[in-house]
Amino acid sequence: MMLGPRVVIIGNSGSGKTTLARDLSLLLGCRAHDLDRIHWQQGVGIKRDEGQAKSMVSAVAAEPRWIIEGVFGWLAAVALPFATSLVWLDMPWTVCSEGLVSRGPSTGATPEQHAELLAWAEAYWHRSTSTSLAGHRALFDNFVGDRYRLVQRSDTAALLAGNRK
Repeated sequence: MMLGPRVVIIGNSGSGKTTLARDLSLLLGCRAHDLDRIHWQQGVGIKRDEGQAKSMVSAVAAEPRWIIEGVFGWLAAVALPFATSLVWLDMPWTVCSEGLVSRGPSTGATPEQHAELLAWAEAYWHRSTSTSLAGHRALFDNFVGDRYRLVQRSDTAALLAGNRK
């Protein structure tokens, strides 16, 4: 499972996208970009203008080497035409909830905001937006480059092992 120089990683909150992106960035020698930092302005709960967020993703996607990761399918879709590989972390809720609970609230988030995130992430399988199972499945099914659907942590370990130099 060798990844190309431009990788998009999608999946539910808590699935391990940020950790995988960090580990791959070290292996592949490129920068990892978190869609949370593009979607949200500085501070918790303040959304960035959608046009501005899309422009920011387009600027990253124009670079020769990158990893872009996040739950926001509508933003990942901006980068996909430039991506060489798509990785979908299609992990079960038990894995995602464990990730979210062990990570704890984001910097500056209240316990109530963290509880809202947990509830939102648990609804991943029932929403019909681009940030849902259905939205991610559509991105995955329509991607024409190399694509990898990882459904357990050992799949992630195998992907990392396959990209060691």
